[in-house]
Parts: sequence; C-alpha cells; structure tokens
Amino acid sequence: MTSNDTPKIDLANWRLRIFGEVEAVLKFTWEEFMALAQTGQTSDFHCVTQWSKLDVAWEGVPVRHLLEQAQPRAQAKYATVHCYDGYTTNLSLADLLRDSALFARMLNGSPLPPDQGGPMRLVVPHLYGWKSAKWIESLELVIKNKPGFWEELGYHDRGDPWKEERFR
Repeated sequence: MTSNDTPKIDLANWRLRIFGEVEAVLKFTWEEFMALAQTGQTSDFHCVTQWSKLDVAWEGVPVRHLLEQAQPRAQAKYATVHCYDGYTTNLSLADLLRDSALFARMLNGSPLPPDQGGPMRLVVPHLYGWKSAKWIESLELVIKNKPGFWEELGYHDRGDPWKEERFR
C-alpha cells in the first residue's frame, strides 16, 4: 500500500539517518550506504489486502548491523520509520533486530525501482507490507510506541500476517 505519490529522490541528496534514543547518531550518503556490507535473502511478502508474493529475493544492509553501530539506549523499545514522502510507520525494536529485517536496495537481482520503494526500502518479512516502508529517510528510536500513518487509520499496531493482525 502506498499513501502518497512516488517521490523523486536524487541520489546526490539521499540520506539515511538513525537517531533518537541511540548513543551514536548515524548518517549515510548513498555512496556510504552502498559501501556497507550487503547481504541477500529470499522471503515472502504479505500485503494486508490478502495477497502474497512468495520467494522474493532482496539485497541490502541488515537493519541489525546499523542498529548495533547506533547502540540503542536501554529505554529504546520502538522505532518510528520516516519516509521521503512523509509516510511513517512504527515497529518494535525487537522486530527490527531480527536477522530478516533489511534495508533493501535490490529486488530480484535488479536495483529497487522507485514504485517499489527505490532507491531503498525497509523489508520486515514477518510482518505485513505496510511495516516494510518505502523510500526510507530515517529511523528514529523512541521510548513510547507512536502509531504511524496506517496505524492512525485503524490498522493493527503490529501486523503479523500469521495472526491476521490487519485491523485493531
């Protein structure tokens, strides 16, 4: 699901920032992000509108690796994901620390197209797709959970597809 139009993102101005309840604020340009150790994974993608895409190949930077560098403070329990189009979503820090959570830049062997969140999106395969936000600009670690765009409109706070957590 997309809440806004696809933004036009100039890679020369692209930045990823991890901030908030962290010991070390991180900032990356596109070149710095591309120089980070990348990994691949194959996972299923589940949409809240009751479709799934099986065996999707993603490549990118594990979220856990960047969070380890940022050193979340003990009181950090959640994250607010901020996107270039103004979209936000919320996730638990525990969900972001899972090995499968990825800042993805490749989709099925090709650069991530803009309409799929390119140049980089979050992929959290064990949750519904609205938690795998497109066009990531920053990750803000917070103490208290704050609902994002779809959560404010009645979607479930967690979004586990196996529990059918679509709506509150």
